[in-house]
Amino acid sequence: MTEQLNIVGGGMAGSEAAWQAAQAGIDVVIHEMRPKVGTFAHKTGDLAEMVCSNSFRSDDSEQSAVGLLHWEMRAANGLIMEMADAHALPAGGALAVDRDPFARAVTERLRNHPRITIREGEITELPKDGHWIVATGPLTSGALAESIRAETGTQALAFFDAIAPIVYADSIDMTVAWMQSRYDKGETEEEQKAYLNCPMNKAQYEAFIDALLAADKTEFHEGETAKYFDGCLPIEVMAERGRETLRHGPMKPVGLTNAHKPDEKAYAVVQLRRDNALGTLFNIVGFQTKMKYGAQTDVFRMIPGLENASFARLGGIHRNTFLNSPTLLDAHMRLKSRPNIRFAGQVTGVEGYVESAAMGLLAGRLAAAELQGATLPPPPPETAMGALIHHITGGAEAKTFQPMNVNFGLFPPVDLKGGRRNRPARYKAYTDRAKAAWQGWLAMQGDAVPA
Repeated sequence: MTEQLNIVGGGMAGSEAAWQAAQAGIDVVIHEMRPKVGTFAHKTGDLAEMVCSNSFRSDDSEQSAVGLLHWEMRAANGLIMEMADAHALPAGGALAVDRDPFARAVTERLRNHPRITIREGEITELPKDGHWIVATGPLTSGALAESIRAETGTQALAFFDAIAPIVYADSIDMTVAWMQSRYDKGETEEEQKAYLNCPMNKAQYEAFIDALLAADKTEFHEGETAKYFDGCLPIEVMAERGRETLRHGPMKPVGLTNAHKPDEKAYAVVQLRRDNALGTLFNIVGFQTKMKYGAQTDVFRMIPGLENASFARLGGIHRNTFLNSPTLLDAHMRLKSRPNIRFAGQVTGVEGYVESAAMGLLAGRLAAAELQGATLPPPPPETAMGALIHHITGGAEAKTFQPMNVNFGLFPPVDLKGGRRNRPARYKAYTDRAKAAWQGWLAMQGDAVPA
């Protein structure tokens, strides 16, 4: 009789790992500490709850590495992508998700699976027996994190992650703001108007930067060093790098025309993205922050159109932890000192919802094959998933290892005439090669592959 697989953590990675293993015929138990034990960032007890953002980023599988990752997960019948597609919101070429219905749908599918059991309660130490996947994410509980540190003999690396605020739509002044995706990107009118835009002139921008720099901010405990993942930099940290940094980052005004004043070019633009299907909530894009709550309301109401903004959630900052995976994990994501335990998701040093779910997908499939007496090789490094797993299990330099989004720099180079300058052709070559390699890896397991 095949042993069961235990999964610690019901986030993106744990949910996907459970689904993949159960679909392969393995009995799975998900151990989720919420809602009995909460975290700073989570608000519900649902599995796969989205915390920082509601975006899975670009869905372009020919020109984007993360879009290619979407494609690979769909081809592998991934639960996270299926539910994301079912609860997608217009986002101008990106895949944004109505976060609460999405999490409820993932939870329902897993609860209703005949091979999956969900047990609420905290796992406080690394188990010695049985087959396990630890997918506790960046908010691993203190007790379990201490057990991991004791086992690995090293301090887990840490960085700080920030959450962007969410605004009630009916509190936004639409005589100032307008709806438009950058460069009108999107196939439908709804997609071309997926973002809400708040313009600033130069004086407003300069005053906003001054207020950001002067605002009260969360202080770190003595001895802590703040290492931020670049994809989630607080806006104050960006502003500290130079007064024009935000204007060339999340506040860039390019590709947008003010519907109220089409002849007037904005100096900077703050964008908000719809956060739910009803269109009643919008999150401020790229505005992760470590400002204290009182300062946030004062500073964000300086944004034209948000003078009377009401906030469904203010931003925040929390400590994230991850393993030095290149030194601790083998090529099959197993802890070298305890090969009965795999790790998956952000705790392994990947960054982002999609990357976390992808590592869960791989861990679930690798564990299922092992429990069934088979040896499944990791996917080829030419694939998006293969590039990621290779990076975290040995491709990265251990001394400088930091969380990483999927990107074409992790892939083996392609030999393309015309050199590196023809970027669209180069990216298309990467994705064509990856899709063929991924189909081959799936076929090896008996999956029906996409045409």
